[in-house]
Amino acid sequence: MKPLLPLCLAALATAALAAPPPGHPSPAQAMDMLMPEKPPAPSELPNQGKVIGSVDANDFTYIEVERGGAAEWIAAPKMVVKPGSTIRYEDGSVMTDFYSKLLKRTFPSVMFVGHVAVMGQ
Repeated sequence: MKPLLPLCLAALATAALAAPPPGHPSPAQAMDMLMPEKPPAPSELPNQGKVIGSVDANDFTYIEVERGGAAEWIAAPKMVVKPGSTIRYEDGSVMTDFYSKLLKRTFPSVMFVGHVAVMGQ
């Protein structure tokens, strides 16, 4: 009886790995959902504002944005953006009283985002 137990377990494990349950994505589909290769479309980015100014620092661009009558700072991967441009950007992690050693300044609040789309001037 004991020799059959490892064979049964192996057969069950193989069957479990063969296909996902009905209604679930395959491992490849799940990977695409979690780590898409292309950036989101501008329409998928929830925030929009007008660029007041920007400062580059190493791999980041700090962008001051006017949104809803107030100014806020976002930090995105290094990019070219001009004052007066309209941008869309995702929600991100907000850090308050953020001190940049490179820029030698403290930002009252900075939202770090991964994607920004320039819409135009």
